[in-house]
Amino acid sequence: MTGGVSERIQRERLKAGGLGSAHSAVPYQNQDFQALRAECLQDGCLFQDPLFPAEPSSLGFKELGPRTTKTRGVEWKRPTELTDSPQFIMGGATRTDICQGALGDCWLLAAIGSLTLNEHLLHRVVPHSQSFTQQYAGIFHFQFWQFGEWVDVVVDDRLPVKDGELLFVHSAEGREFWSALLEKAYAKLNGSYEALSGGSTTEGFEDFTGGVAEMYELKDAPPDLHRIIRKALERGSLLGCSIDITSAFDMEAVTFKKLVKGHAYSVTAIRQVDYRGQQERLIRIRNPWGQVEWTGAWSDNSSEWNAVDAADKDQLLCSMEDGEFWMSFQEFLRQFSRLEVCNLTPDALTQDSSRFWNTTMFEGGWRKGSTAGGCRNHPNTFWINPQYRIRLLEEDDDPEDEESACSFLVALMQKHRRRHRQHGQDVHTIGFAIYEIPEELRGRPGVHLKKDFFLRRSSCARSHTFINLREVSARLRLPPGEYLVVPSTFEPAKEADFVLRVFTEKQAESGEMDDLIEADLDQEEEISESDVDESFKAMFAQLSGNDQQISPGELRTVLNRVMTKHKDLQTDGFSVEACRSMVSLMDKDGSARLGLLEFQVLWNKIRKWLVIFREFDLDRSGCMSSYEMRLALENGGFKLNNKLHQVLVARYADNETIDFDNFTCCLVKLEAVFRMFQELDRDGTGSVEMNIAEWLCMSMCG
Repeated sequence: MTGGVSERIQRERLKAGGLGSAHSAVPYQNQDFQALRAECLQDGCLFQDPLFPAEPSSLGFKELGPRTTKTRGVEWKRPTELTDSPQFIMGGATRTDICQGALGDCWLLAAIGSLTLNEHLLHRVVPHSQSFTQQYAGIFHFQFWQFGEWVDVVVDDRLPVKDGELLFVHSAEGREFWSALLEKAYAKLNGSYEALSGGSTTEGFEDFTGGVAEMYELKDAPPDLHRIIRKALERGSLLGCSIDITSAFDMEAVTFKKLVKGHAYSVTAIRQVDYRGQQERLIRIRNPWGQVEWTGAWSDNSSEWNAVDAADKDQLLCSMEDGEFWMSFQEFLRQFSRLEVCNLTPDALTQDSSRFWNTTMFEGGWRKGSTAGGCRNHPNTFWINPQYRIRLLEEDDDPEDEESACSFLVALMQKHRRRHRQHGQDVHTIGFAIYEIPEELRGRPGVHLKKDFFLRRSSCARSHTFINLREVSARLRLPPGEYLVVPSTFEPAKEADFVLRVFTEKQAESGEMDDLIEADLDQEEEISESDVDESFKAMFAQLSGNDQQISPGELRTVLNRVMTKHKDLQTDGFSVEACRSMVSLMDKDGSARLGLLEFQVLWNKIRKWLVIFREFDLDRSGCMSSYEMRLALENGGFKLNNKLHQVLVARYADNETIDFDNFTCCLVKLEAVFRMFQELDRDGTGSVEMNIAEWLCMSMCG
């Protein structure tokens, strides 16, 4: 556990220094492409990836598992073994380089296809200067956005082949291999090829750009969709639209006005023109095929253009590429089924992008017993979920908008769930709720709001639904103010890591709403022998023996004897280790034993803790739930943040419950470490400096 904590702290420091940004990708699984390629070139060998080997386990675990019919007879071959002169990219990356194989990942291929339309984005995912001739060593690399950071994924070029043909993605021409190697790198990132089966294009959009995706069903389009599209285009967002298919026969079927069903189009512009004395809203669509175009109203040669000002007509028709066409916005809503928007972060945009979303990202986790509270249907635990504050300062400056409101996007994404599929796990059902923060709590980030707050207030916005997708997002408009976002799984006690991203139109302030770490410790109790009750002295004399000192073993005997008299408490009994900690907390003379007065002070503490324990054992079960413990610790004077509660639950809870002995041990440990820290932090700065000997002494004795 200690190693994990130190590793996490080190990683957070590297991230603060820029590692994981678009300009400094994290080497995935610590594999450095340049170093590995140089090593292979020096040794005169071709790279063989030990972390994603050319073995059945890399193909899959169920339908593509070892010894299944789909994988029987599969061989792994390098492109140099499949064709005389393999090419990485020939004449630029195009849609025809991406033909689907025996894997249900058309969602991924559609995203790759969209990527080929944006050279700036494509070159980040598929780095330049890779080939089968210059410095060829059987190794390639690709870059993907993963849950808040860019990672550089290395693969060897051994590809799965069956009956002499590539099993998965391949180019139509047969000699171009960038798309097959890209798919392999993405499969490695997710654990296997089979882990890529099934998904939505937006997932691929996001992993190739670091953006956040939205989806609109056009039959239920919001009234301001034209404004959303205009602003998205101004920000350089990727926009795609498609027509649903009702059966396999519909796939790529052409309608009588030359629109293709089940096919991904791009939206490239939106304009208004003066048409017969009225304003007509038009939208420009692009067919990546470059040929089949809409033949209805406002198409290239339609009569509607004759009633438009000649200058407008020339400007709108001359700026089009092959495959692009205009149609009326209302016709667009009727003909197309769905619009997908991938909003890009500033680092993904080219220099000439004048407008962009302001973005904030939080990394968090739901942990059983400490931060996995479930949705609002579970009022006893909902409040323990992580909480985040957004302060919306300025309303949108939009002349079309009559109400003053702030536009923002909230996107909640759970991490690494595809990787867990082979262990029988998949995505959780997730969502979020948003609350207005009352005036008295505004500007106070160091407060984690408790159960009473949520019982008394309704949410002012929320995700449209709780759903079992990797990401749930919602575009919202609220008046300027301060708001609380609470992300959660639908059911309590579901564990996962997540990324919460907030995209605001104007500058906004945000931060985690988490309790500040502080301890309100009582003054050390000063007592004399005259303060000790005679019956207590007699008990002490009987327990302590000839040396009149109580050892950890003797303390254990007396505590466990007392516990048997409290039938309402559940306990496994105090361990010797727990009693050593108690003795260490109270031992003032370094004897590793307790004298009468030290024992009396400890006894007073235990009685106080027993009162707190009973008060917060709300269901009178004899033990506390882990979220009841959080409230009990706060009542005992300890305010701790989410990370510390996760540590304490992992250390002291058993199946999310804490019995009295573990509760006592937890309080003993907390008091000991806080007192040690306060002694070292004499100036009250909140930080201390110590050498290795002091650190070890404190760690081993605490």
